Amino acid sequence: QAQLVESGGGSVQAGGSLRLSCATSGIRFSIKSMAWYRQAPGKQRELVATISRDGSANYANSVKGRFTISRDNGENTAYLQMNSLKPEDTAVYYCNAVSMRVVLPHDVTIPERTYWGQGTQVTVSS
Repeated sequence: QAQLVESGGGSVQAGGSLRLSCATSGIRFSIKSMAWYRQAPGKQRELVATISRDGSANYANSVKGRFTISRDNGENTAYLQMNSLKPEDTAVYYCNAVSMRVVLPHDVTIPERTYWGQGTQVTVSS
C-alpha cells in the first residue's frame, strides 16, 4: 500500500520558518516528480512547488524567494523549507508524488500514478 506521510507543520508567527517533510513508502516504481500543494479554508487547492527527479524546481509566484523544495531520491523523500512566512501562507499543505510510466516485457505498460499525503496544517499568525 503506497503512502505519503507529511510532517513538520505547526503554528508560527509571521516572519518565522518551518520545514515540511514528506516520506513515501510502498510506491513500486521510481518517482518522476514530487510537489507540495496547499489549501486554505474556502479556497481551492493550489500548487506551491514542484521538483523533478533531476532536481529542477518550480514555484508559485507567491512563494518564490521564500520557499525551497528539495528531495532525496535515495529515500524518496521531499522537503519544503518555508522562510519569511506570512499569514496568507496559512493552509493545509499536501505532498504529491507521481510515479514514472513503465513499459515492461511483452509491451505491458504501467501508467503514471499520482499519490497524495493526508496533509499537515501550517498556521501563521500576524
